[in-house]
Order: sequence, then structure tokens, then C-alpha cells
Amino acid sequence: MGIVETVMGPRSKRDKGLPYTYEAWVDILDGQGREPVFDHYFSSTVCGLIEYLDDMGLQPGDVRLYGVYRGRKTRLAMELLTAADGSWLKRPELCHTLEEHYEQSHDECYRGHVERGICSFDDRDREGSGPVW
Repeated sequence: MGIVETVMGPRSKRDKGLPYTYEAWVDILDGQGREPVFDHYFSSTVCGLIEYLDDMGLQPGDVRLYGVYRGRKTRLAMELLTAADGSWLKRPELCHTLEEHYEQSHDECYRGHVERGICSFDDRDREGSGPVW
């Protein structure tokens, strides 16, 4: 890693067209409160966040996922992140699904996952963290 990456972080985090981070919201009251109370989970990659959520035993139906970039949170479509049986998609199926969706939709929040065979997020740590509230 060069001096720029050491000081400023991975090159992909400086690409304004890619999400800076990914965030998951989980209602700790399971919908039983008057309003939801959320725990928040984070990762620099969507695949890392999904792996972390799965390891924590959190199911897709209990989670809202967001890509954070361009100064805002963009909610991700859960049908792109889950298999037909409702379980989380994992790499490389997740990457290919997001790549195909981006090629058809040109929806920027899905750009870069395996674009032309190269993952734009390869320079990032895939560790997850949380819960944070």
C-alpha cells in the first residue's frame, strides 16, 4: 500500500460513484414498538456486510440495507441481495447479480461489483462491525 492509500484509505473509497460504506438497520423491537428502534451494522463492502449479518444470525426479512455515497443513504433492493429461498446471496453469486442488475438498470448504487470481471471493491476490507445504536 502506498502513502496515499495509507493516509486516505483505499482508492475505491475516493471514487464518488461507488458507495463509501454499506449500512444495515435492524429493528431491535421486531416491529413491536410504536416506532422502530434500530441497531446499525457497517462494512466497506456489501458482500462483507451480508457475510457479517449472516454470521450474526440476522435474516434478510429483518434488515434494511443501504449504500452510503454522494452524501446520502440509498436503500438497496432486497430482492437483489437474496436467493429464491429468502436466504442471503453470497459471493460470487451476489457479485454477479449486482453486476447484471447494473448493466440493465445503470442504477449507480449497484456499480462496480464485478464490472467486466474486476471487483471495484477489491482494495477494501470486508470486515463487518456492529451493532451500533
